[in-house]
Amino acid sequence: MGFEDLEVWKRFARLSAGVYKELSGLKDYGFRDQITRSSLSTPSNIAEGMERASDKEKERFLDIAKASCAELRTQTYIGIDIGYIDNDVGKQWIMETKEISAMLVGLIRNIQRG
Repeated sequence: MGFEDLEVWKRFARLSAGVYKELSGLKDYGFRDQITRSSLSTPSNIAEGMERASDKEKERFLDIAKASCAELRTQTYIGIDIGYIDNDVGKQWIMETKEISAMLVGLIRNIQRG
């Protein structure tokens, strides 16, 4: 199974595209750059990890992906508070990052079990 077949990768790739689209007109380039980079980092690390040969490396990259997911969630909370992200959109992103984080924990556990 390739990373493209993983529901967790598909969901976060869609979320990342949504972040880019939603914030494309934001003039605060520093904030926009940071949040789009964290949104892109998660599916990229899932892909990179799943292409690694050893389970230890897979786990490491999935753990990094989980951390990037938390980074995006943090930036979303801040973006809502400062008025950069619509409240309803932000709540959806927060819910999605929580669910994806749980999916990543499950995937890591499955790899550990062999």
